[in-house]
Amino acid sequence: MFESLSSRFTSAFSSLRSRGKLSNADIENTCAEIRQALLESDVALSVVENFVAQIREQSLAVLPTLQSGSNQGQAIFNIVNAALIEILGGSARRIRFAKNPPTVIMLAGLQGAGKTTLAGKLAKFYADQGNTPLLVASDLQRPNAVTQLQIVGESIGVPVFAPEPGNGVGDPVKVAKSGIDFAKSKLYNMVIVDTAGRLGIDDDLMKQAISIRDAVNPDEILFVVDAMIGQDAVRTSQAFLDGVGFDGVVLTKLDGDARGGAALSIASITKRPIMFASTGEKIGDFDIFYPDRMASRILGMGDVATLAEQAKKAFDGESSAKLEAKFASGEDFTLEDFLEQLQAMSKMGSMSKILGMLPGAGAMKKQIENFDESEIVRTKAIVQSMTPTERRDPKVLNGSRRARIALGSGRKVSDVNNLVDRFSAAQKMMKQVRNGAMPAGMGAMGLPTMPKGPAKAVVHKKKSKSGNPAKRAIEDGQ
Repeated sequence: MFESLSSRFTSAFSSLRSRGKLSNADIENTCAEIRQALLESDVALSVVENFVAQIREQSLAVLPTLQSGSNQGQAIFNIVNAALIEILGGSARRIRFAKNPPTVIMLAGLQGAGKTTLAGKLAKFYADQGNTPLLVASDLQRPNAVTQLQIVGESIGVPVFAPEPGNGVGDPVKVAKSGIDFAKSKLYNMVIVDTAGRLGIDDDLMKQAISIRDAVNPDEILFVVDAMIGQDAVRTSQAFLDGVGFDGVVLTKLDGDARGGAALSIASITKRPIMFASTGEKIGDFDIFYPDRMASRILGMGDVATLAEQAKKAFDGESSAKLEAKFASGEDFTLEDFLEQLQAMSKMGSMSKILGMLPGAGAMKKQIENFDESEIVRTKAIVQSMTPTERRDPKVLNGSRRARIALGSGRKVSDVNNLVDRFSAAQKMMKQVRNGAMPAGMGAMGLPTMPKGPAKAVVHKKKSKSGNPAKRAIEDGQ
């Protein structure tokens, strides 16, 4: 979503770093570029003006104190990074649990923002942490909203309180209040109330949301907003803040191709933190919103912290420990181990999304966009078409076996050969690394290796002399 903005920021700072000693004019030019980039990303004008004014003031104040020869561009970069973190909310905030369970969370927002799906994602997120959430279907207006929530709840193993069929039937306030009573009687420690929305802000929407709020007395009211609605996000969030009030914001559809101005505008204008972000259609595409990590991504520094967290979730601790012990003991890394790693990587999401979290991903935009996600699926199919013996010892793969594997995976024999060759090369390199050796012919820092053992004296063989008197005279004269 922030690709365009990130590209503009990267360009501005690349130019700034190349100048060496900076002048006031350099600061003004950078501020002008940042202002234009933010406006093009649909950030609210008032937010842009305040942001740029803050950067200009701090940069001009620090400029005289910067020593000659120091990286002055980096100092300005640090100022912008800090300002971005501040505008995004400063620090991550989590749900405040009630002293006496259940903790009641009410979702509010316009229709189409993704509240119902978000309710399921939020429930799964906290269920995975050992909580016992209950979903309450209080959206009785939108067609099939109750059914949708029930399907979502069933898919994640979280119960849904839905005494009314919906589709215009039932009292949403009564359902919400009964849901809290039911949760208390069944000892659920968290209740997530899904409420109705409208295509636009109106009095009926606000009155119903206010009535539910007053009936359930929620510990947290989360305003769910579609990150793709741009400038309208500010007007909508302000209307909900004035009408119902809310404690935090949840951004949905952050994986879309919108410009991302909502994220930079809402927290600044409403003074309410962005607490969660939904980054895809899958239930697991959801996490706490970290302002510092988002600022890092916007500035082209990637999001290594989130990448590490996702890897930790995806790679089973027991499997990782077993692989580490295997490596240390000198056992070979097999295709079975390789398949296990591929399956773990699949849990982390698309490779494009993973690569996008790496520092400098903006410079690899085209390569990332052109990455063939199905290549991993094809590779898994080839390995899964092998027998356990073949995975453990690829040396047994003769021509007939490779033909069978190609047929079973729907690939060509050349694809099987290519995979086996690449795996053998990687296996060989792992052995060299384990033994403390560099690949053949290369030493530390890529320098040519010297032969081991004591140097041997070079013995020059005595040349035989020619039997021809003329040639022999010439040789003796050399």
